[in-house]
Amino acid sequence: MTAPATAQTAPPGAAPGAEPDWVEPPAKVPKLPQGDPTRNLDTLFGALKVAPDETTAKAVENRIWAVWLASGSDTVNLLMARTKAAIDKDDHALAIRLLDAVVEIKPDYVEGWNRRATVFFLKKDYAAALADLRQVLRREPRHFGALAGLGTIMQEIGDEKNALDAYRKALDVNPHLKGMADKVRGLTEKVEGRPI
Repeated sequence: MTAPATAQTAPPGAAPGAEPDWVEPPAKVPKLPQGDPTRNLDTLFGALKVAPDETTAKAVENRIWAVWLASGSDTVNLLMARTKAAIDKDDHALAIRLLDAVVEIKPDYVEGWNRRATVFFLKKDYAAALADLRQVLRREPRHFGALAGLGTIMQEIGDEKNALDAYRKALDVNPHLKGMADKVRGLTEKVEGRPI
């Protein structure tokens, strides 16, 4: 879900080479746009909804991640970089300690909560992951990565109705979110049945 981006990690139990459900930021993000971040995000989300193709949508999505990833704090940036290194080494305990410091230092930094939710998810600590996702979505309700993560957790625990709701919200925010339309279609049939 965050940090000067980690490679996508399939959740435990996923088939080797399978596309992970959890949405991660890109490995490289473009330079942060200048100006008011909220206004920039509003403009970018508007552009994402009307993007004419996947390439354009991906470029806009990367710009959104750039805004989300910008902490404005050298200390937080260092902690996030160390978090990425800990996650890459599967040292989830260290990653959580580092992220605890991030959210304490900068509680309004959405990606601190988002990254910690991801680590809790990888540990299968769904209650803690859900608590952090609530913090993300309270601060940024359009966070398609958090919405997709919420859907994944709901689906893992067997709550397909709420999983479908979260996936639909993620798709509404980001109509080009990879694989999300298929998830919505599949769960719609299971939850609501086939149309007559």
